[in-house]
Formats: sequence, structure tokens, C-alpha cells
Amino acid sequence: MTAPAIELKGISKAFGPVQANKDISISVQPGTIHGIIGENGAGKSTLMSILYGFYKADAGEIFIKGEKTLIPDSQAAIKAGIGMVFQHFKLVENFTVLENIILGAEDGAMLSTSLGKARKELKHLAEEYGLNIDPDAVIENLSVGHQQRVEILKALYRKAEILILDEPTGVLTPAEADQLFRILDRLREEGKTIVLITHKLREIMDTTDTVSVMRRGEMTATVKTADTSPEELAELMVGRKVLLRVDKVAATPKETVLDIKGLRVIDEKGVERVKGIDLHVRAGEILGIAGVAGNGQSELLEVLGGFAHGTGVIEVNGAEIPLTGHGADGQARRAAGISHVPEDRQREGLIMEYSAWENTVFGYHRDPAIQNGILMDNAGIQAEAQEKMDRFDVRPPNPKLAAKNFSGGNQQKIVLAREIERNPDLLLIGQPTRGVDIGAIEFIHEQIVKLRDQGKAILLVSVELEEIMSLSDRVAVMFDGHIMGERDPAQTNERELGLLMAGITDTSAVADSGDGASEEALNDG
Repeated sequence: MTAPAIELKGISKAFGPVQANKDISISVQPGTIHGIIGENGAGKSTLMSILYGFYKADAGEIFIKGEKTLIPDSQAAIKAGIGMVFQHFKLVENFTVLENIILGAEDGAMLSTSLGKARKELKHLAEEYGLNIDPDAVIENLSVGHQQRVEILKALYRKAEILILDEPTGVLTPAEADQLFRILDRLREEGKTIVLITHKLREIMDTTDTVSVMRRGEMTATVKTADTSPEELAELMVGRKVLLRVDKVAATPKETVLDIKGLRVIDEKGVERVKGIDLHVRAGEILGIAGVAGNGQSELLEVLGGFAHGTGVIEVNGAEIPLTGHGADGQARRAAGISHVPEDRQREGLIMEYSAWENTVFGYHRDPAIQNGILMDNAGIQAEAQEKMDRFDVRPPNPKLAAKNFSGGNQQKIVLAREIERNPDLLLIGQPTRGVDIGAIEFIHEQIVKLRDQGKAILLVSVELEEIMSLSDRVAVMFDGHIMGERDPAQTNERELGLLMAGITDTSAVADSGDGASEEALNDG
């Protein structure tokens, strides 16, 4: 029998009192795509970082193609034929594709010799694996999808036979993700071994041959993908049954709560990020804003939340709110009935060094209801924080614990509890489940729908297209600061929205076409 491409035996790794990996054994067959899934903190990235030489295991052995292999650093991993494509790319943005490919792998002092050799090899690799890209293009001028191709080419140029990809589709449009998986199929056909770390169960089901599930630092199961289901994998990840779809009745929208006309936003560098958009959100509905990160969605939320200034007209419940000067801040927005769950909970939603109970009132600390004379009613705030933590299932339910000591999902619940329980007319919510465990995702979605059913208006921004389509009653797509179009989630599909996300408005052929049509349209665009 052919030896496994990768075999890890008894791998353990602790960081102080935290046992990140506990006696993990896993075998990956050559020429396959092997998925690894698990909740945040399950130990997936730690395990792969040990394989790639970023960390040294406290115990255990690594075998590559049947031979015991010591991997003290990433150079040793590369020498063993292992390449890794990180979630956040390791590219020099003002270098060309070719310069990034050879960086760290130059042949001697004569750079021209290295570049010449790399150009020939790059052409061969591009043709063999369908990774066509201009070698002289500057990285900062490339789309995110093409930058990812450069990272894959870097690994292949270094003779990688094993490729690890960490959350590879987090910043891609659906069409770019489809292209990536076609490339991975091609690599598999050529005999490469691929380890795919992702939290998207559909990607696991569509792409992998085998999947391993981790929970709390241990390997709970390894199964053939064809023999399992998303529901079974979710239960293995969390330890209980999880509702994977958003359970909601049809919306019954009423009066307009938020009305935006001609909104423009220019950032501190003088770049126009939002370019004269019109939007409205009604009571009792969720308007989802879809788009690849960096196309104006963040700036839209910042202006609405009072974090940034803009021009145009914004009305809430028929009253115009200022976009510059006095009254254009978060406090004024909250007084107008707006609550805001920001995209970056750690930088904008919480003060990490402060306790959970203090974080439950930040932004609302001047409310007379929580004052006790000239001071805040700390005892009352702590008691209310305890109740909020119980209602929102924050773990551990300790209001005196610093925010930094909670997991990402529980930090998000603290922010949600603070904003939702203020009974807002309009809830702004950015990336509600970014970095959140699958069990917490289910809970957060339930709270958003519950608020909608109470007659509140919700503006939702998410880069997760599946989340946008399942939660939203209407979807608006942003590209380069413009609204490219609005769609009814029940009357569209991910291919059509993906084209709009790429700036292509002619989506007439998508409804009845296959993936090839959307790829062709994207390439034409």
C-alpha cells in the first residue's frame, strides 16, 4: 500500500495551562483533498502550524510519505515538500508577481538569473494547473482571487507536494471561490495532496474526499465525506444538534425607518468610498448588504453609526440626522434610536481590558436610568449584566471577567446583548458571525430574526453570502462604492449575486446557466 502523504501520531501542544492539541493522530492519503473543521479554539490552526514548522509539538511524531520527519521551522517544512497558503496573504504589495514568487528562494547573488529561471517555471506551472497570471503585474493591482493564485504558485515553485490552505475563501467572491476549487481539483488530479481548513460545511461537502473533525483540542472523528452530512459534521463539531438553516417566517415590513439619499463618504486619504447611494430599510425587515470587503460597506456602517462623516441625506423615522459637525456622533445616533454592532468587535465594540459588566453599558453610560446620583449605579449595572449574560448564553456567565478573556463568539454575544436590549428602532450589524463558532452562529441568527419579528428595522452587512441570503428579506449588492442592484433572496442565486459583487450588472443569463457562464462573465468583466 502507498504510504500516507502525511501522518501525525500523538501530537500534543500546550500554551501555558491551555492544551491546544491533545494526543492527535491523523492520516492524509496522497492525491486527496482532506478537510479539517472545528470550532474556534478547537486546535486546527495550531495543528497545521506544527506541521508547517511554526510551532514545535510538546509530544508526537510527524511522518511525510512514510518517513519520520523533523520540522523545526518553515524552511524544513518547505524542504519536506509542504507549502501553506495563509488566510492573510504573505505578499509584498509593491513587488511584482515574479518578485514575490522568488522572494526567499533566490538562486545566488545574481537576481536576474533567478528571475529568468522563475519566469520559465512560472509559465510551466500556470499552464499545468490553470493558474494563469501576469508575472509582471504588481500585487497591489491584483484582485484578491489572483493574489491567492500567487500564493499557490509560490508554494508550487518551491516544489510543494502537500498544500495547506487556511480558510481560503474568506475574502473571495463566489465566482472566485469556484475558480479556486477548480484549481484544487486540478492539483489533486496531478497527484498533489491538499489539506483544507474551513468553517464552511458546504465547501467541505463539495470539495473534500475525507474530513477530520476537531473539538477542544482533540480529534473526534475522521470520515469519508461521501458518508457524512453537514448536520452530522456540525453535531460532531459542537457536541449537540445544530440548526444549520435560518428558521424564519416571511417578513411583513411596514413604515420606512431608514431612508438614505445620495450618500457619499470620503475617507481620510481623500478616496471616495461611498458614491452617492440610495437605500431604505423598513420596520420589520432585514436589508442585507452583500459585497467583497473593501467596497464601501464598512464606510456605510461607520457613517450611520456616527463613526465617520459624509454628505447626502439620512433620515431615521422621518427626521434628518446630521452627517457632519455637532450631533454626528455615536451618542446622537443612539438618541435617535440607532444601535450598532460594529464589524470589529475588539477594536470598535468592546474595551478589551474592561470587565464584561462595564462593556454592557459603554455608549449608554450617560443614561439617567443607570445613574445613582452623580455616579453610575454599579451594583445595578452588574445585576443587569448578569441577566443579559444569562439570556444571551454568554460563557462563562461571569460579568466581572475582562472582555479579553472571553472567546470571540462570547465577546460578540456581549455586544449583541448591549445593543439589542436597548430596544432600537434601527439595528446596524456588521459581520455578525465573523470568527464565531457554529453553535453561536445559530443563536445570533435567532436573535436577529427575533428583533425583526418585533418590528425593528435591521441593516445587515456580511461578507458571508450564504448568511446574507438566508437572513435577509432584501439584498443590496455593493461594488466600488455603488449599489449594483437589489434582489429578492428567493428570486436570485449566489452566481447572480456573485457577478454583481464583481461589478457585472448584466446577469440576465445566470438564472438558467451553469457555473461556467458566471466564470466567463467574471473574466470578461
